[in-house]
Amino acid sequence: MKTKILTLLTIIVFLFGFKSDKPAYRIFNDSGKKVKFAKMIEEIKDADIVFFGELHDNPIAHWLELEVTKALYDNKNTNLVLGAEMFESDNQLILNEYLSDLIPASKFEDEARLWPNYKTDYKPLIRFAHDNKLNFVATNVPRRYASVVYKKGFEGLNELSPEAKLYIPDLPIKYDSELECYKAMMSMSGGPAMHGNQNLPKAQAIKDATMAHFILKNLKQGQQFLHYNGAYHSENHQSIVWYLKQANPELVIKTITTQLQANVDTLSSEAGAAADFIILVPEDMTRTY
Repeated sequence: MKTKILTLLTIIVFLFGFKSDKPAYRIFNDSGKKVKFAKMIEEIKDADIVFFGELHDNPIAHWLELEVTKALYDNKNTNLVLGAEMFESDNQLILNEYLSDLIPASKFEDEARLWPNYKTDYKPLIRFAHDNKLNFVATNVPRRYASVVYKKGFEGLNELSPEAKLYIPDLPIKYDSELECYKAMMSMSGGPAMHGNQNLPKAQAIKDATMAHFILKNLKQGQQFLHYNGAYHSENHQSIVWYLKQANPELVIKTITTQLQANVDTLSSEAGAAADFIILVPEDMTRTY
């Protein structure tokens, strides 16, 4: 009997006498309820388009992007299409050449305009596409054309050559300056009253419009498109999502976003509407750069 009591006391001390390991992340749905990774996958696996909104320097987000990709691939196999903000539309040819083994990875990496954190954060996604024969779409606008919009507004795009216009959506570009995502960007520039550049949110919008354009262009019936982008480009179902809904209101779109909090055990009230699923990461998590 004494042995049983001692054993029971040992278990109680083990369970309640010590703090559990610190979680690297928690997942919440838009109702603020904590959910498991598998539950999130179950909820998004039949969507037409899934957005994974990352924090570019967050290692947990990058790891989970790959894990979500693997899970959706298990469901869709080669009907899964991947795409990302981190690759610009005029690099699609060289990306395709690598994915089809026409050129080696080293040539692709030498000649494509890759982000500085490509090898640690995005190469695993490209490699997964390569190894599993998946289409990977370079969705973002070439940065030189975003710069044109910043300097001249959308009107500046009319000056592009017919060849250049292949890398952007059809003109004219739809734009709603009252969307909160663009209003917030305008306020960050000082707003009209402070003589802020009113083309700043338009330069953001041409990225959103271009990503939506190439997502739709590369999504076929029966396929699912998984898109990786900075959280700002899909949070609150605006930005890219707004452009997609303008083109096709019937699309089933699910969004994942990444946010930082000091305490990841509960979701702050203002974060709940940001996406269908919110990945909370401790705010003191190590950054990748």
